[in-house]
Parts: sequence; structure tokens; C-alpha cells
Amino acid sequence: MASVTLNDVVKIYAGGVKAVDNVSLVIQPEEFIVLVGPSGCGKSTTLRMVAGLEEISSGTISIGDRVVNDLPPKDRDIAMVFQNYALYPHMTVYKNMAFSLKLRRKELGLSRADIDNKVREAAKLLGIGDLLDRRPKALSGGQRQRVAVGRAIVRNPSVFLFDEPLSNLDAKLRVEMRSEIKRIQRRFRTTTIYVTHDQEEAMTLGDRVVVMKDGVVQQCAPPLEIYARPTNRFVASFVGMPPMNFLEGAVHREPGGVYFDAGPIRLRLSASLMEPLATYRKDALTLGFRPDSLSFGEKSESPDVATLGVTVTLVEPLGDRKDVYLTAAGGHRLVARVDARAPVDEGCDTEVMIDMNRVHVFESGEMGMNLCSPTQDEARARAS
Repeated sequence: MASVTLNDVVKIYAGGVKAVDNVSLVIQPEEFIVLVGPSGCGKSTTLRMVAGLEEISSGTISIGDRVVNDLPPKDRDIAMVFQNYALYPHMTVYKNMAFSLKLRRKELGLSRADIDNKVREAAKLLGIGDLLDRRPKALSGGQRQRVAVGRAIVRNPSVFLFDEPLSNLDAKLRVEMRSEIKRIQRRFRTTTIYVTHDQEEAMTLGDRVVVMKDGVVQQCAPPLEIYARPTNRFVASFVGMPPMNFLEGAVHREPGGVYFDAGPIRLRLSASLMEPLATYRKDALTLGFRPDSLSFGEKSESPDVATLGVTVTLVEPLGDRKDVYLTAAGGHRLVARVDARAPVDEGCDTEVMIDMNRVHVFESGEMGMNLCSPTQDEARARAS
């Protein structure tokens, strides 16, 4: 399978709108990479440039050892699955899946028997072998999506491209098809680029996840690294559900340690954060912590666990877990994701414990850099 390399790729539309801004990525052979971000972040445009459906304004795109900037889509050895399935309504499932192979039968050196074998093998793999004589209007949404995936599989391309393929499915089917797509990718070991706005899809599918905003890659890393070590506040807020809690305040150094003050809330930072903040010059900072780093129950004596008085305003049961919405001193609103059996009820005043080894300190602002991430040295240099 082929690698895909984007080097300083830019897309500027009429009127000077920069949809993609100097994107550079190296996607390894057989890797499953997911582009994720809010609407308008440039993820679909990036995918369409790899496919050849959009011209690039500058930079280079390579598939394997070929620069494909000027190649038409049919010569890039890619197969794309769209959000709207793009099936021919007048053709049967069999003919939809076989269509592209029949068009290039002589070029690919395929016999009619070869095409038939490819279509039936893919249909069996996807569980649609009994639907080959039906037309798309007689299929459910999930079945149509399987046909679209099957049409891509039979081509045996170097690269699979998926553009929000599950957006039109209900929640149960999305989960089923998500598993199917990952299973198929693992079986065929095809390099795959997948676009979605759903961060849960991104985290469950990707070997690496690329988080984009305003045409710029904010972070590219394995899913758990993005969750545990977001490079900036935007990534921290976008990835994770419920979103990360944030407190605006300042860091103060005292003989007893380093403290974060957010109005009436005062939290002692753990020793692991003291070194990154030791030479930081700016006072206005943001403290962030995930909902699952909060807990209720017996008070901990650990110096790395902070205790905060709160009022429980809402409890949302989620089966084995529940989301607990809290109001702390100064009107600060927080959310905790805890075990369903945690001793907490709506309307009660209680204490919540924060694991201070799992908090993050960001520069102020939406794009504030994470001072606790691997890029903290760069952040301190810029701020000093």
C-alpha cells in the first residue's frame, strides 16, 4: 500500500478565502488517519485535494513516490466513499459495485469472471450477498453505505478516502458501520484517510487523529495522546465528551508551593506542574481538567488531590456512568463524569476531588498553548 504525503498544501478560493493553510502530513502505508474538526475547518477540502476533486493553490501531494498534483482522480489509484453514497439509482447493487471495474476492464486486465468474483467476494464480506439484484431505493441507509464501501473495495486501490460516510445513519447503524470500516481496513491494510466532524468516530477509528481549525493542523497524534496531552486549549475543548472544564485565573508562587487562583477558588498545583511554570512570565492563565479526573467519596489525604466545595445542579444517568453538573464558588460551572453509584444527588452541597496530576495549564485565549505538553519549552520561550 502507498504512503500519502502533503507538503505545505494551501487552498485559496475566490475572494482570498484560505480554506487550507500550509498543511503538511506524512501518512504511512496501511495507516488509518482521521481528519476531524468543526464545520469549515478545511478537512473535507484537504481530502478532496488528495482525491483530485479540488485543485491545490500551492504545495505538493504525493501518493507513493508520485507527485499527483496534476493527475486526474482516475489516475491516482484511490477510491472514495461519499456522505451521500453516490449510487446509480437505475442500477442494481451488483452493477453499482462492478461499474468502475467494467469501465477499466481492459486497462486493468480483468476478465468478466474476475469482476464477478471481486463483486461477490466484497458483497459476502459486507453481508450484502443477498442484495445484489436490488436497486438502491429498495435498500436501507446502512445497506446503501455497505454498497458504497463495497464499490471502493473491489477496486483494490492504494488509498481509501472517506468523506463523512456515516453522517446520514442513525446512532446504532453508525456504531455498526464504524466497526465494519475499521475491520475492512485492517483486513485489506489499505492506507485510509477518513474525514468526520464526530470526535468519537475520530478517537475510535484512527491510528492517528488530525485536529484542524481554520485550515490549520492543530495537532496530529494517536487518539489517547490527543486526549491526555492536547497541544492547546482548542484541541482540549474539542476532543472529549463532556468537554474539558476550564477555570480562568493566575498562578502564584509561594514558599509552600505553586497555586492557581480563580477568584474564590484556590488550588495547589502538583509537583509535576511546578517546573513547567517555574519561569513562566505571564499571570493570566487557564486551568483545564477532564470530567473524568473528578471524583466523589471519601476525602483523599494525597497532596496531589484538591478538594473543592460544590453544589450539584443536575445529574444525567448514562448507564454505568453519570454526568454530574456542578456549581463552585464564584459561579464557576463544572461537570464530572463518575461511576453511576457515586454518592451524589441533585441539589446537594458536597465536595468534589480533583486529581491535580491530570490538570493542564494553558495560555489565555481560545488557542492558548498547553504549557504541560511536550511543546512547553517553546511556550515558555515565547512568553519570557
